[in-house]
Amino acid sequence: MMHYQAERSWEYYMPPTAARDPVDRVLRLAAESAVVIFSVSSCCMCHALKRLLCGMGVSPTVYELDHDPRGKEIERALMRLVGPTAPPVPVVFIGGKLVGSMDRVMASHINGTLVPLLKEAGALWL
Repeated sequence: MMHYQAERSWEYYMPPTAARDPVDRVLRLAAESAVVIFSVSSCCMCHALKRLLCGMGVSPTVYELDHDPRGKEIERALMRLVGPTAPPVPVVFIGGKLVGSMDRVMASHINGTLVPLLKEAGALWL
């Protein structure tokens, strides 16, 4: 069973006067936790990524964009951050820094750089 913190409200983090730019909003949300995943609940790649990180002992904060009224706006901001060729979800931030989509996370996992990155962010204590 996966255990992660799913955030349902952007308002908790963003008062109405703050972060009118969606990219700025994404970056602020990403800085709130050691590991942040922007996801869509019906996306199989999002599910696989959450399983990978939870299986490693990480408890990511997950923003399910399809459960938020501003989800499409955030999805467009994510596309601006990851580029037009990468899928807009899942997108992972570790230690407030953009890691990228599933391909980048998997490449980091395979080449051995993911665990040190998670340790540095305080998401793993192994």
